[in-house]
Amino acid sequence: VQLQASGGGLVQPGGSLRLSCAASGETLDYYAIGWFRQAPGKEREAVSCISSSDGSTYYVDSVKGRFTISRDYAKNTAYLQMNTLKPEDTAVYYCATGYVFASATTVCRYYGMDYWGKGTQVTVSS
Repeated sequence: VQLQASGGGLVQPGGSLRLSCAASGETLDYYAIGWFRQAPGKEREAVSCISSSDGSTYYVDSVKGRFTISRDYAKNTAYLQMNTLKPEDTAVYYCATGYVFASATTVCRYYGMDYWGKGTQVTVSS
């Protein structure tokens, strides 16, 4: 599975971005999908995941109510809609997939993911 993340950029605080994660090589129908981010000097953290088995979603507390994860099976693509962006959201964002049948919380918090895409930079600054 090859993953290509896109949609990052520079946005002012309060603005919005939509990240896309296009997959090729295999259908993502049976894969959980996750978005992760890493800010300079910080460890990578799981931002959001969506399960392939029960459709559940997970969000880290800092983005709840602002970010929405989704997937389009027909386009073999996942998305992360990011609204009300804050400077602390600045990071390189990565999408990843895992062939795992578990809740989104389990996927995000405990599963190592099988495939990773190259990151896309998100910078929130005035």
